[in-house]
Amino acid sequence: MPVERAFAVKSKVFLAGVASDGGNPLAAAVGVGRGVRVLSACPISRVFGDALMRLALRHAFVVVGVAAISLTAAAWGIGELLHLQPCPLCIFQRLLYLLLAALAFFAAFVPVARRLFCGLLVLTAAGGVTTASYQSWLQWQPDASLECGSGEPNLIERIVYWFGDLWPQMFMATGFCSSKEWVFLHLSMANWSALCFFAFLLAAAWLARGAARN
Repeated sequence: MPVERAFAVKSKVFLAGVASDGGNPLAAAVGVGRGVRVLSACPISRVFGDALMRLALRHAFVVVGVAAISLTAAAWGIGELLHLQPCPLCIFQRLLYLLLAALAFFAAFVPVARRLFCGLLVLTAAGGVTTASYQSWLQWQPDASLECGSGEPNLIERIVYWFGDLWPQMFMATGFCSSKEWVFLHLSMANWSALCFFAFLLAAAWLARGAARN
């Protein structure tokens, strides 16, 4: 038996491939000849690949969290710079962005409960899409009876008012939900917010799929 073949058999060479009968190019590259079985995957490389996948997931969650915080800071900065009056739905979306960031960071650094946080990320992003789409509809079809603050405060308005008392500069709602005070590329801030939340929804679904595999 050639030395190369004997070494390959004794050390159980782990190469990506199938049982070799002489036609496996990877086996031929190291001199493994006919009749020598080439295993499908190296245990060490598989563990290393799983670790890389977990690290990539963690970085992806961190990116989602940083993006959500950045959007919140951008909305607040634009409002302060242009003296905009945010409405209750605007503030509620701001809260949802911060919740997305918190969930993403928890998912990044608490891998034991990562699947739970992924589910909450999907639900929060879906709630953001719904809220921003509803505000966009109010802007396209204004109705005084549906205007924010026109009647008894609903659950969203109560949450917003509570946070507004805690941090007025960040969460105080003083505007109307149907107004378009800021427009960019023919889209209002609510329209852009709906698109951003939809992107977060896609990202959350992709991350949930990755977390399920690990």
